[in-house]
Amino acid sequence: MLLVIAGSFGIASAQQPAVMISDAAGWHKIGERTVAFKTDRDEIAVIGSDRFSTIKFKVTEAAIDLVSLEITYESGDKQDVKINEAVKAPGESRTIDLKGGSERSIKKIIFVYKTLPNSKDEKARVEIWGLKINTVKK
Repeated sequence: MLLVIAGSFGIASAQQPAVMISDAAGWHKIGERTVAFKTDRDEIAVIGSDRFSTIKFKVTEAAIDLVSLEITYESGDKQDVKINEAVKAPGESRTIDLKGGSERSIKKIIFVYKTLPNSKDEKARVEIWGLKINTVKK
């Protein structure tokens, strides 16, 4: 019974959306995940103040091989980005500009990755950060 409850909690916590409350210009953490030792994919839903112009990934604990992204916008269109970049820990990926040239409302980000082997068998901690430049007037 405890295994069923623990398994349900893991599923529920993995699906929590990232809630953005700030519209201030600058970098904001969109969401974070601890990722495993296999090629995998993770999804982060974004709600609230979800307009960004650029995103990047920050990695701690263990390096990852960031393979690709699928960014889904509130409008329904998608942006597929091939990354194929090893990101050391601690370290950051390159910045990824969102299509359209200004801020876009993000509905969700799916990222495909592989945790790289390390001597301590640590799982990687991955954070997604977004840049707000406030180009859209409300």
